[in-house]
Amino acid sequence: MTGLIILAAGSSSRLGTPKQNLVYQGQTLLQRAIQTALTSVCHENVVVVLGANEGIIRPGISDQLVHIAYNTLWQEGMASSIRLGITELLNIQPLITGAILMLCDQPFVDPLLIYQLTEKKAETDFGIIACAYRDTLGVPVLFEASYFPQLLMLQGKEGAKKLIKTFPNDVTQIAFPLGAIDIDTLEDYEQLHGH
Repeated sequence: MTGLIILAAGSSSRLGTPKQNLVYQGQTLLQRAIQTALTSVCHENVVVVLGANEGIIRPGISDQLVHIAYNTLWQEGMASSIRLGITELLNIQPLITGAILMLCDQPFVDPLLIYQLTEKKAETDFGIIACAYRDTLGVPVLFEASYFPQLLMLQGKEGAKKLIKTFPNDVTQIAFPLGAIDIDTLEDYEQLHGH
């Protein structure tokens, strides 16, 4: 049983407006990410971690069948959201066997990709399944539960990449070229509408 954590606590400082609420194809980026999660194989165990701008983001998703966790330490960086997400997931489902970490600013993540991550996990002995794009490995990424202690020890701006680099022999990948498209600046958002 794999859970899914949507990390959406960042302040979008480079964008100047909460990226979680940017609209693409009729939904906010966060609503799209949640819809993907809820129509995926992980639909029963979805945690959304909010932080910065929570007051204006939460109302747009409060009707969704997800567990919303508020990260009071969001200013620390990504690690605090990962720690909270894993803790919440274990609270909801103590028997969870793995967790997928995803962001809300990769609009081309879809339920099929989530399925491919879980399927690759089922077919192989690798403990970490990462997405490959633009010469890097990154999110969405699946960690089996044996990595939860390491995820819970992340600090500051550390994220999933730290574990991918620490345990290279435990990592396998699936190709996700569209993973290179994420929204950090207004220019990124404008380019998105060209796709």
